[in-house]
Amino acid sequence: MPVPATPPGVDRHLLRDDVYLRLRDAIVDGTFEPGEQLRDQEIAAWLGVSRTPVREALLRLAQGGLVLAQPGRSTIVSPLDAREVRDARDVVAAMHEVAVREAVPLLTEAEVAEMRDANVRFAAAVESGDVDAALRADGELHGVLVDVAGNRALERVLELFTPAVRRAERLRFESEAGRRSVAQHDELIRLCAAGETDRAAAVAYDTWHSLESTRE
Repeated sequence: MPVPATPPGVDRHLLRDDVYLRLRDAIVDGTFEPGEQLRDQEIAAWLGVSRTPVREALLRLAQGGLVLAQPGRSTIVSPLDAREVRDARDVVAAMHEVAVREAVPLLTEAEVAEMRDANVRFAAAVESGDVDAALRADGELHGVLVDVAGNRALERVLELFTPAVRRAERLRFESEAGRRSVAQHDELIRLCAAGETDRAAAVAYDTWHSLESTRE
């Protein structure tokens, strides 16, 4: 689809990180579709910024596999490639396993309660077919563990590769597999609350690794 005609109402002094996040989210949620050409001048006008932060954002998106950028040629939204989704999924699953191992010994009751609340919202979103809300709740649930772990290197890896997984995950949450994730989350939370680090880490890995690559 073309660049939206209506500006998103963002501050003209957007930092480059904000431009990156806007573009990343627009690709993940399907505003910009696979194969669509991204012209930095049009995007800059849409966001109300100069072309420089847009170009920087596109380079970052290319590192994470969300766009294909070729010098002197057009930049397009990456197709949903099964191999690349599998590769990103494997890395993300491994990082969440590490996050659980580091976080479980530090979790408080309040943080476990946050995870439970996020899963309630996740279940409701899946049931109602609200994929965007399901993805937000899923991110908040796993984000508790990532935040508690406090591993900055892990966070940077997840920031780079999670968006590629989220694109494919939208298809999962539109299907019966999304409902199975509710039970996986419940088990993860139960094990975290019980301090069963190894088993919780295994469930976290399986939860992410069970994501099926699209178009296989």
